[in-house]
This record gives sequence, C-alpha cells and structure tokens, in this order.
Amino acid sequence: MSSAIYLEAGREKALKRKHPWIFSKAIKKMKGKPGLGDTVDIYDANGQFLAIASYSPHSQIRARVWSFDQNETIDPAFFEKRIRRALDARQAVIKAGGLTGFRLVAAESDYLPGITIDKFDNYLVCQLLSAGAERHKGDIVIALRAIFPECNVYERSDVDVRTKEGLEPTVGVLHGVAPTAPVIIEENGLKIEVDIIGGHKTGFYLDQRDSRAALERFSEGNDVLNCFCYTGTFGLYALRGNCKSVINVDVSQPALDTAKRNVEINNLDLTKAEFVKQDVFKLLRQYREEGRLFDTVVMDPPKFADNKAQLTGACRGYKDINMIAMQILKPGGTLLTFSCSGLMDQNLFQKVVADAALDAGKDLLIMERLNQAADHPISGPYPEGFYLKGLVCKVY
Repeated sequence: MSSAIYLEAGREKALKRKHPWIFSKAIKKMKGKPGLGDTVDIYDANGQFLAIASYSPHSQIRARVWSFDQNETIDPAFFEKRIRRALDARQAVIKAGGLTGFRLVAAESDYLPGITIDKFDNYLVCQLLSAGAERHKGDIVIALRAIFPECNVYERSDVDVRTKEGLEPTVGVLHGVAPTAPVIIEENGLKIEVDIIGGHKTGFYLDQRDSRAALERFSEGNDVLNCFCYTGTFGLYALRGNCKSVINVDVSQPALDTAKRNVEINNLDLTKAEFVKQDVFKLLRQYREEGRLFDTVVMDPPKFADNKAQLTGACRGYKDINMIAMQILKPGGTLLTFSCSGLMDQNLFQKVVADAALDAGKDLLIMERLNQAADHPISGPYPEGFYLKGLVCKVY
C-alpha cells in the first residue's frame, strides 16, 4: 500500500488549481513512512484524492506533484511522455532559431518538478534538484535514451539547493562519455562554445537568447559596454550588428578567454572587441570618473537575491549599477538591463530602474520589455516559472 499525505482543511486550494507544491505546514497527517523521493498520494482533509507527488522530508516544500491523475504510474514511460511533450512544445522555436542548444525541460514549468535538462548539440545536461528527481534519475535517463539515442547524458547537479532536499551535490556521466572539449552550439546563425563540465549552471545561459538578439538592433555604429559578460555572447550580437566597438567585462579570465574564442569561431571583427578582467562595480565607477561614455550598455548581473530576506539589499544593488550605467551613457543612449532574481517582481524591477534614473538625474524611456526565451516556458498554474526580467531603455 502506498504512503499518503492528508492536508489540513482549506489547504487543498492551490493543488486544485494544479500548483505543484505541498508545504510542510499544509500537512495534517501522514500514512506510512515514505523515504527520500518516494511517491506518495495526496488527499484533502476529507480523504478526496488530489495528486501523486514525490516526498521530501528535509524541505519546506514537503512534496512536489508528478501528476493529478490517480491512475498514473511514475516510471520511465511517464518521464518519456512528459519529455516528448516538452520537446514538441519547443519545435517551432528550435526551427526558427536554428537551435542546436536549447532548454528541453524547465522543471515545474514542464510539469517535471526539480528536473532541468538542457540540450547542447549531442549532450543532454541534467540538473536534478529535488528528492523525487534524484529518486527517479535512472528512469529519466532511460526516457532520454529512448528519445535521443545518439546523445550523451551528463549531470550537473552541483548546486547548494540540493542540500535543502537532503541531497549531496553531484556531477558526472549518466550515459555515454564526458566531453573532452567544449561543445559548440548554434543559435540564430552564431556559433557559441559551451563548457558543460566547468561552466555556470549547465554550461550556458540559454534563457537570454532573445535579449541577445535585441541588442543587435541597438548596436550599429555604437560603442557597446557588455557588463557581467560571461562568455561574451551579447558581444557576438553587437559585433554582428556592426557596432563600432564592444568591451566585454567579467571577473573570470577563463570566461573572457572563451568570449574571445567565440568571436574568432564566428569570423567576427576581433579588432572591435576588448576583453576586460575587472569587477564591474569598480569599473563602472572608474569610467564615470574618467568621463567615458557609451552608446549602449548591457547590464546582465548574476542573481542578487536567493531569498526574501535578501530582496531589499538586491534592490539597492540593482539601483546602484543601473544609476552608474545611466551616468556613463551618451544622451539618447540605450540601456539593456536585466534581473534574473525570481523574487524580484517585474513591477518592482521597473520601479528600481526608474528610481536609478531619478538618482542619476536622467530621463528614462522604456522602449521594450524582455524576458526569458520561449524554450523557458511558464506553466499556467506555476507563475514562479517567470524569473527573467529585462528592459530596453533610452536614457536622456
């Protein structure tokens, strides 16, 4: 007999709207003794079936829903069906962009909680961040091999959030072989080098694809400053957009070395590109003191807030860097600014940028809103899937 969770009265409302999380405080009682990642049935206080979920005894999110169908079995066929649906949903996007690198599975947004899978050419890179995902790792690999028999499967579950699930960080080959060199992917006609083993996240930020394409429209004849550039892919679009110059700034020398190689493999004009190893906050202030001005600035910082307690500090950080970015823009210059902090509400981010303009003594026009690329969808019941906010601003 399977284990079961019974909810407190009134705590079933989110589940009836098909939100996939059950928090510990919502639980009234349990039947059985499920282990880490085991499948449990979820019932309301009256014993009415609600969902099938994976159990996580260490997390505040005590269970994550696999299915709202009582007859569903959580096995390789289940994962294959869900992954094929995710792939099908992305086919038009993949074709339109000529993509050999894309997000195949976006966790809860693809109704597979805790499972992120990115495809980089012939590699499938998995981040398994929930107890249920870890418990069914073997089933997930079987499903991936059925859909992509030619692909290697590599795990990059080396993130701290796994500790909240009672799991250790882990990396390594799940099927096939490890890459012996960077993998080259293509998007929108550009080649990009991806370090699957040592790169950020799964190796690359696929979610900024549309924003990179937007920069190309604001590059012709312009001096571009690309802050927090990582492997310089915004810079590639600036160069293809015939910018006058682009300065790529990052604290990581290996990332900058990759950025340079990315320019070279695309046969773009390397003489227009500069690669600066520097702290962005310090460099922005240096440029301001020097009176150096740019036509276009890209501000794509790492996440500033991992929890609600950090949100106030994050707002200060976003305001500070955007204020200085505006102060080093020529009148009528363009600022592309982003927040990848899921806790940073879109309206709050816009307010922070607007406040930065006031402090900078500038007039701000928001020309476009940008967000995560279409292979990072948002499921209807799970608004938390929306995390990447971007603004294209004219600054006067």
